[in-house]
Amino acid sequence: MPVGPSIYSPFADSAAARPAPAKPRLPLSDSALSDGPAPTGPTTPATLPPPPIAAVRPHAGTAHGITIEDPYHWLKDQAYPKVEQPEILDYLKAENTYFEAAMTPSAALVDTLFEEMKGRLKQDDRSVPQADGDHVYWWAFQTGGQYRLWYRRPLGGGADQLILDETAEAAGHDYFRAGALAVSPDGRLLAWSADTSGAERFTLRIRDLATGQDIETVSTVINGGVVWSADSTQVAYTEVNDNWRTFRARAHRLGSDPDGAPTLYEEADQGFRVGLGRTQDRRYLVIGTGDNQTDEVRLVPTADFGAAPLLVSPRRIERQYRVDSAQGSLWILTNDEHVNFRIARADPATPDRWETVIAGSDQVYLTGLSSFARHLAISERVDGLDQIRLRAYDGDEHRIPFPEASYTAALGANPDYDPPRYRIGYTSMVTPVTVFDYDPVARTLETLKVQEIPSGYDPDRYATERLMVPGRDGTMLPVSVVYAKGFPKDGSGPLFLYAYGAYGHAIPPSFSTTRLSLLDRGFAFAIAHVRGGDDLGYDWYLQGKAKQRWNTFHDFVDVAKGLIAAGFAAPGRIAINGGSAGGELMGVVANTDPDLWGAVIADVPFVDVLNTMQDESLPLTPGEWPEWGNPITDKAAFDLILSYSPYENVRAQAYPPMLITGGLNDPRVTYWEPAKWAARLRAAKTDANLLLLKINMGAGHGGKSGRFDALQEIAEAYVFAINQLG
Repeated sequence: MPVGPSIYSPFADSAAARPAPAKPRLPLSDSALSDGPAPTGPTTPATLPPPPIAAVRPHAGTAHGITIEDPYHWLKDQAYPKVEQPEILDYLKAENTYFEAAMTPSAALVDTLFEEMKGRLKQDDRSVPQADGDHVYWWAFQTGGQYRLWYRRPLGGGADQLILDETAEAAGHDYFRAGALAVSPDGRLLAWSADTSGAERFTLRIRDLATGQDIETVSTVINGGVVWSADSTQVAYTEVNDNWRTFRARAHRLGSDPDGAPTLYEEADQGFRVGLGRTQDRRYLVIGTGDNQTDEVRLVPTADFGAAPLLVSPRRIERQYRVDSAQGSLWILTNDEHVNFRIARADPATPDRWETVIAGSDQVYLTGLSSFARHLAISERVDGLDQIRLRAYDGDEHRIPFPEASYTAALGANPDYDPPRYRIGYTSMVTPVTVFDYDPVARTLETLKVQEIPSGYDPDRYATERLMVPGRDGTMLPVSVVYAKGFPKDGSGPLFLYAYGAYGHAIPPSFSTTRLSLLDRGFAFAIAHVRGGDDLGYDWYLQGKAKQRWNTFHDFVDVAKGLIAAGFAAPGRIAINGGSAGGELMGVVANTDPDLWGAVIADVPFVDVLNTMQDESLPLTPGEWPEWGNPITDKAAFDLILSYSPYENVRAQAYPPMLITGGLNDPRVTYWEPAKWAARLRAAKTDANLLLLKINMGAGHGGKSGRFDALQEIAEAYVFAINQLG
């Protein structure tokens, strides 16, 4: 199943004071220009060999007096997370073979889009160096390289030092993803982790930066951040259990037996997950535990990992809070008194006595807090628009001004406690990612880097709009749209519509270079900011959660109809896309309104919701009950999930062309969810439209790992949409 994303911006690299759960797969993204050959025309089932047909095997489950048939239950390997049953692997491989056969006639167009997308990536791209302690740090790509190289040099000048070569570490692996990267306070050691399967169980190693050699392997089952002790002798980390739940925090002393590393905290509640962070002043290790609606935080001095953890405030159901430290006080962001959160101060001697500093507001949604030596840096959203407020400790405050009316902005990596300037990330639907330094004294933004697009990009060729579309219950729904100027608003143009809509995760109106391959072929691209995300405040999230889940699905359909009314498309001329929990959304609307869509692209879709939410043995199920409801104990939750769960609601009707993806090693949305859904769709649908299932046999929730390999999958999805919409 999906896991809720961090509320912190993707621009930010620094550890958050509230350890954040892992992100779901987000839009077909990142990185746009040149026209390729015209589409060769869609491949239809009539020109293909017969698709794989999964065997139907009787299986049923009964709950609350209702029996549910599950004829494709056998596609779940009972030895999971091992998947070794030959008949299951053979079926998945047959689906992949069918996918390849269907896409072969369009191989030239896929290659063209891939080369376009690759041409928009700066081959030797590098980040802006950032000071941290006695060094500045940055990453860089080599020309042709798929993975980053990480460097540093002394703050006062000196030779560049390569501290981690991801390309070398990835050699020999089909999949590679670097995780934690943390240099010890004395600058001598690097704690780093990597996942080489996509299963998101990372191996943590310690590297001697003087020799470049790894000197210890700490754990092979970590997930999350790593924090050093102040004296550089210990490293704290979190481990996952067999159900991929981060259940404990440990501290390893260098040179000792890692198996004997003491446990700093272990969580007994099966629904809670543990994460680590560090306060901005580096005084405390933060141990957070919680689920999607409840938090509990403990602090351990970085000077003494052996000290008893300080409980800030005991957990209370549906109360969230995050903690940072500065000026001898704790600074707390919490929703205990207002749905849009407030900011409070506490004395570390009495950490559960919270004095309001900034009260909650119906107009201002407080989303993040970092406490620096001179300012509280407050991330907030007003009318759906990102704001960054700097508040001095004497109460003087101001917001950082940005140059466009609609944009996305967030604090970037600011590791030092007392930086002279603040690093900011900025983008919009037509503005490439930009890195600023903000001077809080002069109140000026200095541009340090604008995302370079080697093949060329002219923002004047494109236009963007933010529309408000009426929903069926009278709620006005925001939509961000971008298109090439001259796009015909008469219903004749193709539209690509994306949404996510879960976990309070907003999809920002940001720039994408890959998206330009659609815009330059006459598409408009729209993001539906549906309820279930927190685009318009935390209550916007609550209005699409659990008992109000149908609002998310209705919003998406209503946005599509509103865009049709505005001339952006016509019924059957809309390609839709969502991943993970957004894939659930795709499944629901494919069942309820199939005639609206010209193509459905569902990435790692959470579509077997009812079965997953009743299986406590699966990764994360207990922790997801606050988000979706617990159908085991609550008949109302059972009935609600049954009413929309895409797998159970497949029926005999015409469906649009569909492309469904999954990952064999995915611990969040297990591979059998898309596989079972595709099998049931094949058996039930009454149309002759193309239905493709692609299971990545060597990756997990995020697909392929290299920066160019990932583009191949985006190109395939876009070509599918182009072909189906003609």
